[in-house]
Amino acid sequence: MITMHLYYTGPASNARSFAKEMEASGIADRIRKQAGNRCYQYFAPLDNPHSILLVDSWTDQAALDIHHASPMMQEILDLRSKYQLTVTAERYRSDETGIPERDKDFLQR
Repeated sequence: MITMHLYYTGPASNARSFAKEMEASGIADRIRKQAGNRCYQYFAPLDNPHSILLVDSWTDQAALDIHHASPMMQEILDLRSKYQLTVTAERYRSDETGIPERDKDFLQR
């Protein structure tokens, strides 16, 4: 699985307004329904009112490529422009072996 952390940042509360419009317009729900999407959720950092974090996970690169080629990408770019946002990204691949036993001690069961 591929997980992207996308940090949207802009003036005032624009990043949060962007996320609200993504949800209200139905774009986020359409993305969640795409084949291969495993997670599409926005989170608000408590220490930065000018940013919003999107956690976006896909089964594989092919599913992510199809998403990137979809018309929704232009809708997202248009909203980013409307809200004057910049974006930085971090990309993660899931560890196929799972959580090591020694790390499970720190998880509440």
